[in-house]
Amino acid sequence: MTPFPPGPPDVGWRPPPKALSLTSSQVHVWQAKLDQVRSRIDEYRRTLSVDERERADRFHFDRDRDHFIVARGVLRHILGLYLNREPASLSFEYSSHGKPLLAPAAHRDAISFNLSHSNGVALYVMARDRAVGVDVEFIRSGPQSEQIAERFFSPQEVATLRALPIIVQRNAFFLCWTRKEAYIKARGEGLSLPLDQFDVSLTPGEPAKLIGTRPDRLEADRWSLRDLTPEAPGYAAAVAVEGGGWSLALWSWPD
Repeated sequence: MTPFPPGPPDVGWRPPPKALSLTSSQVHVWQAKLDQVRSRIDEYRRTLSVDERERADRFHFDRDRDHFIVARGVLRHILGLYLNREPASLSFEYSSHGKPLLAPAAHRDAISFNLSHSNGVALYVMARDRAVGVDVEFIRSGPQSEQIAERFFSPQEVATLRALPIIVQRNAFFLCWTRKEAYIKARGEGLSLPLDQFDVSLTPGEPAKLIGTRPDRLEADRWSLRDLTPEAPGYAAAVAVEGGGWSLALWSWPD
């Protein structure tokens, strides 16, 4: 059991304050809607770098391309608020496993962040002096959840999932998936960190928790997990935060 309490319960998603600040004892999560009018999409596209525009243009479907543009444009605007910089002036580089970082290196310690989006909803987590990761998934129906769990989850997680009533197994699967994804994204190692090498809680109603890590059992004590509930129904989401002594604030992007 982690010794780091995640702070008092959040009070729900709110508009951001005019004077926005972020200390090392705070973690901020933003939510944004990716379905936007064409004029707003074009506005966001103008803030992107050349390589981001090229990535956007490689999407086959218009909706996927527009969602990528808005997701990256909102990220730039949010970071610009914290750093007091124009969104288009920011530049990114990527870790060996694809995690985006602020560039140049002088800005890396200024703020850490992570983003995730699914089916038109995006979440962004911001912090200072600690690693963070976030994941959001639209809860889809389908018979493949059990096969995915058996392939990627730990034996303990698979056994817990199978023991649950059928009616809650789908939600439990997505609770498990988002918690695990948030953790590996915070670690910045991608799937080079096997998903079956650590255990998370997944029973609906239980607090989100990193139960065990292998081979280093002490690693679990360094992290806290927290479930998130986007305003749009039908999603599961979680945030992973390094260390303790932090409080959580939830902001809604004004779009």
